[in-house]
Amino acid sequence: MLKPDLPQIMDEEGDCLPAGLPLVVDAHVHIFPQGLFTAIWQWFDAHAWSIRYRLSTAGVFDFLLSHGISHIVALQYAHKPGIAAALNRYMAAQCSEYREKVTGMATIFPGEPDAVAILAEAFDLGLAGVKLHAHVQCFDMNGPEMDPIYELCANVDKPMVMHVGREPKSPHYACDPYAICRADKLERVIENFPRLRVCVPHLGLDELSAYRHLIEAYDNLWLDTTMALADYFPLPEHIDLSHYRLERVMYGSDFPNIPYAWDRELKKLNQLNLSGLSDDALAWILHRSAAAFFNIHL
Repeated sequence: MLKPDLPQIMDEEGDCLPAGLPLVVDAHVHIFPQGLFTAIWQWFDAHAWSIRYRLSTAGVFDFLLSHGISHIVALQYAHKPGIAAALNRYMAAQCSEYREKVTGMATIFPGEPDAVAILAEAFDLGLAGVKLHAHVQCFDMNGPEMDPIYELCANVDKPMVMHVGREPKSPHYACDPYAICRADKLERVIENFPRLRVCVPHLGLDELSAYRHLIEAYDNLWLDTTMALADYFPLPEHIDLSHYRLERVMYGSDFPNIPYAWDRELKKLNQLNLSGLSDDALAWILHRSAAAFFNIHL
């Protein structure tokens, strides 16, 4: 659970990728207009951890690319109705400055009027899919207002990154994630919309086993590793990536909203490679899975 005394870990950061890693796609990077970034920093200061990297959007892109990341998937989310269209235009404009190095994802606020039209406009702007965050947006992924969103994404072959794992949760969210987020609820979505590609961040965190089994059973579900490999949150079980279907697992960092070094999880993956994780498995985690999910041409 998020709480205000979670530590900032001042571990040493590298100037580049750990030696020996293949191409790296960071599939979970956040950008926002500066006012929203500032508000997010303040919320984390009050309710979670102190964010280590307080950068502008251009600062985020320039930092990661200059440190060796080959491609960035940029995410944002609308925390209230009425702002998604402007955020999508912002995302499209920022990504256009970086062309083939950044893939931008749209946002909508589920249940708001014209949500589907807003998303369709975002796709017309060139955005590659949509990011939703149930903890912040308080939507029920099985609610009827979600079906047109799923249908649009499936029909136009646009993937969805959907934070619907229960953790990390906070009492300062407007809803209880445990009431709206469960692996079985997500399973209904991927069963009912078999052409919809969905990625659940953080390996599902507290439902690790359930999500590991789901990616074995369904070809339209992926997971990202974001913050799950950092030894930061207490987890219900040890994560052994060798037991995962790795063509359905992709690396993500949550940069810049992290409390430790940007390359902490990349170092962990490098150590796993040195201790037995195959080069082929590492390539799937670090770029092949993301390239397939987001239709990225590397």
